[in-house]
Amino acid sequence: MAQTTAVKKAWRTLIWLVAIFAVLTGVLAGGVLWSTATWTPKLALDLEGGRQIILTPKLENGQEISSDQLDQAVAIIRQRVDASGVSEAEVTTQGAQNVVVSIPGVPDQDTLNRIESSAKLEFRPVLVSDAAASSSLSTPSATPDPSLSTTPTAQPTNASDLAYVTPALRAEFDSFQCGQNEDPVGQAPADQPLIACSTDGSAKYILGPVEIDGSDISDATSGVATTQQGASTGQWVVDLTFDDQGTQAFADVTTRLFGLQGAQNQFAVVLDGNVITAPTTNAVITDGRAQISGSFTQDSAKTLADQLKFGALPIGFTVQSNEQISATLGSSQLASGLLAGLIGLILVVIYSLIQYRTLGVVTIASLAIAAALTYLLVTIMSWRIDFRLSLAGVAGLIVAIGITADSFIVYFERIRDELRDGRGLQSSVQAGWKRAFRTITASDAVNFLAAAVLYVLAVGNVRGFAFTLGLTTIVDLIVVALFTHPLMTLLAELPFFRDGHKASGLDPRALGAVYRGRAQFRSPEQTTKKSTGASREAAKRQTIAERKAAELTKVGGDRKTEGKDS
Repeated sequence: MAQTTAVKKAWRTLIWLVAIFAVLTGVLAGGVLWSTATWTPKLALDLEGGRQIILTPKLENGQEISSDQLDQAVAIIRQRVDASGVSEAEVTTQGAQNVVVSIPGVPDQDTLNRIESSAKLEFRPVLVSDAAASSSLSTPSATPDPSLSTTPTAQPTNASDLAYVTPALRAEFDSFQCGQNEDPVGQAPADQPLIACSTDGSAKYILGPVEIDGSDISDATSGVATTQQGASTGQWVVDLTFDDQGTQAFADVTTRLFGLQGAQNQFAVVLDGNVITAPTTNAVITDGRAQISGSFTQDSAKTLADQLKFGALPIGFTVQSNEQISATLGSSQLASGLLAGLIGLILVVIYSLIQYRTLGVVTIASLAIAAALTYLLVTIMSWRIDFRLSLAGVAGLIVAIGITADSFIVYFERIRDELRDGRGLQSSVQAGWKRAFRTITASDAVNFLAAAVLYVLAVGNVRGFAFTLGLTTIVDLIVVALFTHPLMTLLAELPFFRDGHKASGLDPRALGAVYRGRAQFRSPEQTTKKSTGASREAAKRQTIAERKAAELTKVGGDRKTEGKDS
């Protein structure tokens, strides 16, 4: 017997679903074999534990950190952690000064660098440059002569004026040994000169006052540098885009430096007190686009770009402690959450079997497919984007059981309504699907929108709940379209369902329609007295629109009868 178009389409759809599972499983298996993926999802801080870092601000004598500065630091650090792909991290304050960063699992060094570095970026003109002694071979520096003048001989006219180099500053520079002196970050105000070394310790500089800082940067990205012809140089760089204020300031500075000679032609990019690059000024840059080059790797370039993109911390921090912490909830709470989900699943299964008989098996199979697809997606995201499953995320998965079951109920009830209208089972499945899918789509769209809003506005574990809720809503649409409907199309061809067996869930007497075989129904006028109970049941299940239509039909019939009598 030739297959109908609907049956052929159902088989093709199921094959597509099998292909999706094969691809996801293959991707995960490849990650397990050749990368860092595992067959189980990563757990969040509340279920697995992780590492806690306490940051203490660097304060000079008499300096205090304000609550606004502390809140700003927390917001910037949270953005940096999120940019590194770490999920379910917690950034809070401790007391009136410290910032506590809790990261699940074992964070890599780049993530720790993002957190621990203050990323205070400054652009300072170079006044004096000299090769620095190697830190491994140098000897402790002598204390500069206190009798030397620390006041400029003349008032400096701009940041490149050598009047900033006082005798005392020059003596301190000559005795300065890179790698042995205390880190100079934060020791020189923005309007004063600074002695700094290159990151590799190969050169030391006297730098003029700050002319541009990190707050003037509107965007920062990492990439491989290219020549004017578009060829790759293989060198990783950080590209900066300044805002309007920074663009004007950078244009003014490069205009001045372009006319100078020697070390004064250089412009130092200072990060946390270290000179990461000091290029010469070969042109006047007026478009607000600059490029930082140096001894970058792909990871270090991305780390710096993220730090600059999300802004410099309002004050420098040092690491007070960095230690491993245990789970706040642990495996017992996870087991309790999973038990709650299992109980909910069992109740849904029992209800489906009571209400839909054998048809409830379709619900069970669809829930199993949805669970398997969700598990694969969550595990792959744990590997690729470092998504971690928290107890709140588990709650989102449990809520998804009800959402998925609701979609099946809408579909099955729509099929039953079509059967009550006298359609055959095959046509009822197709007509019911067209109407039910609109309802399912609208319902899932509302759920997804709520999850998206919650994810954007919330922080911490609540975002984990919103994420899993949104993910499972999408999975629900995939399963009901690629599995439930095709499976119902195939089952409609089986005599057990097509002929309305009592255990099929499509028994005509239970639906309020009298079944005659081969999916044919007799009209209510042809029924016997035995169908009275079924007719009453059908009347109870009628919608408001159906009842009004029946009443209008009855009134019209009565009028015709009266006309004949007259």
